[in-house]
Amino acid sequence: MKLHTHMRVTRISDEVWEIAPTEKDGMLVPARIYATPTILQSMDAGVFEQVTNVACLPGIRRYALCMPDGHWGYGFPIGGVAACDVCSGIISPGGVGYDINCGMRLIRTDLTRKEVQPRLEQLMTELFRRAPAGVGAGGFVRLDRTAFEQVMVKGARWCIEQGFGWHRDLEAMEEKGCIAGADPLNVSEQARSRGMHQLGTLGSGNHYLEVQVVTDDRVFEKETAAAWGITGHDQIVVMVHCGSRGFGHQVASDYLKVFERAMRRYGISVKDQQLACAPFTSVEGQDYFSAMNCAANTAYANRQVITHQIREAFSAVFGRSAEEMGMELVYDVAHNIAKVERYPEGELVVHRKGATRALGPGSLDLPPQYRTTGQPIICGGSMETGSYLLAGTQGAMRDTFASTMHGAGRTMSRAQAKKTVRGEQVQKHMQQHGILVKAVSLSGLAEEAGLAYKNISEVVDAVDRAGITTTVAELRPIGNIKG
Repeated sequence: MKLHTHMRVTRISDEVWEIAPTEKDGMLVPARIYATPTILQSMDAGVFEQVTNVACLPGIRRYALCMPDGHWGYGFPIGGVAACDVCSGIISPGGVGYDINCGMRLIRTDLTRKEVQPRLEQLMTELFRRAPAGVGAGGFVRLDRTAFEQVMVKGARWCIEQGFGWHRDLEAMEEKGCIAGADPLNVSEQARSRGMHQLGTLGSGNHYLEVQVVTDDRVFEKETAAAWGITGHDQIVVMVHCGSRGFGHQVASDYLKVFERAMRRYGISVKDQQLACAPFTSVEGQDYFSAMNCAANTAYANRQVITHQIREAFSAVFGRSAEEMGMELVYDVAHNIAKVERYPEGELVVHRKGATRALGPGSLDLPPQYRTTGQPIICGGSMETGSYLLAGTQGAMRDTFASTMHGAGRTMSRAQAKKTVRGEQVQKHMQQHGILVKAVSLSGLAEEAGLAYKNISEVVDAVDRAGITTTVAELRPIGNIKG
């Protein structure tokens, strides 16, 4: 099998591949890639270079990991996971990404496609109006400095206190929508100014709001799905993909500069300057961790305000309250984050960069309603294909620091996608396949064309067969809002 790397890649099992530390000077642990042979062959050379660079980071434990949706990223590959010892290890903004707590949220409804289809155009127009998309878009929530600091500290809980949602929403979020240890004093004025007026906005890039349908034949684990309120029968659900927007981007930019200077002070060298890092226990490491948590909490709040706006839009179109339509939050997960978690090795800083937490059944870190099923995992596909709902497993907790894939993963850059297809073509193709799309920019639509992504079903199948998730249901798009 020909791969885009000079390094020797050994097959550990059907879906697990390993690069030994002998393949690159400085590797402290092996690098492991989860993929089918076909997916592995399609991975760009950057994935192999970056995951082995990550394996050189101080204090890294067990393995540097890359999921089957992996592709070249900033420092870490997208789809990268690395756990570093709290005492002897580092924290790296490159292991989190610029869009801190970019993540997914899924809202169920009791509505069916038959009820929604006749009003789909009206519904998508209303959603497009209420959830601003595009670069620099501002939200309807106006914050002063004090209120924004409360958002940084309280996350989604602040939104609930302001009436943007239901208290029980918090039980269906990773960390209940609020990560402890966020201190606004560690956030720059520039970051504050970029984030102050973006609450309740989708942004651009690969962020979207999608109305989807769940059919009976695409529910694979009926008992688990039912426990989460997913019943099939052409049920309508809504998926949201967005993060901390310009706020998180500025936090990352600020601390990458800090860490480049800090590395010299602490005598740390890295294979790639994009992996700039600092000891987790250092002043710089703790300041970044605190600022990152501020951005993560703001992302939870952002998705919560959007959830409120989605419920309001449905109520306006269908003339019923959100509660009457059963618009409960299924779950909310982060894709770009670093968190302190406990494993057999002790307390570790787990970096997930384009990867999702995947706690298995019995985990006390899950809310009671998910302890028998394992954690819901929301994996977005391309706008043209569909998405998946998965469940975490004991296998993930044992093998991958309770982590799995986060989406389809790109096969080409945004620039390449725009050269390959025009936005008008994508829009027409989607309409021909029964998907109504509202986009701020047609060039942005071209960037996210289905041809720019891997086959989501094959990526999902890889993690299912590897035993780190169970496939619960497939969600097919019928309406999409794109920045």
